[in-house]
Amino acid sequence: MATIEIEGLTKRFGSVVAVDHVTFSVDQGTVTGFLGANGAGKTTTLRMLLGLVKPSAGIATINGYPYRELIEPRRVIGAMLESSGAHPGRTARNHLRIEALAGGAPRSRVDEVLELVDLTAAADRRVGGYSLGMRQRLGLATALLCDPEILILDEPANGLDPEGVHWLRRLLRGLAAGGRTILVSSHILAEVAQTVDSVVILDHGRLLTQAPLSELTAAGGGSLEDIFLNLTSNQGALR
Repeated sequence: MATIEIEGLTKRFGSVVAVDHVTFSVDQGTVTGFLGANGAGKTTTLRMLLGLVKPSAGIATINGYPYRELIEPRRVIGAMLESSGAHPGRTARNHLRIEALAGGAPRSRVDEVLELVDLTAAADRRVGGYSLGMRQRLGLATALLCDPEILILDEPANGLDPEGVHWLRRLLRGLAAGGRTILVSSHILAEVAQTVDSVVILDHGRLLTQAPLSELTAAGGGSLEDIFLNLTSNQGALR
């Protein structure tokens, strides 16, 4: 069953078409890689899905409803579109306490998500002193705070070292095994190739393909990078 449905989604900024009649769906309990070069339209699509940007055309729904019509939206969907959004003068623990209060999550959940993202030891440090990778972990903790059914993660591996990327892969697969639905964007194919069940690929705002990863690799006979190069042979390659 699809939990996220995008139908004919389009966004124009003046004469620039950032997203051009994109249609795809994301099934419950799966990890879907949302792929494309920087500027391909991924973040704009996610912002429209979350009601942060008004579409020029088309519709985006979560469990059959636009985001603005969801009851207790933070318990339905957790999103990370920036590394954390936390005030640099606050500690990670205090940031999460404020977010828990706003979202109706129990205070005990703060310690749970800090442990889940391996930030317990740094929880009482000010966020302004965090590395990019630590801020990414805090952003993920914030998204998970209200124990949502669905996760929307925009470039969550940015700033993570190789060990952190492996940790993220394990975490996302574990969350999906527990029934969560995950849509994760990336411009680096290798980051998601060992994590996702299916891929949605954008190029210059247009949908190139949506397919199970196993189907694409079987048909392409090579790596995900090779498949992308074949799909974009006349449109430029994802670097």
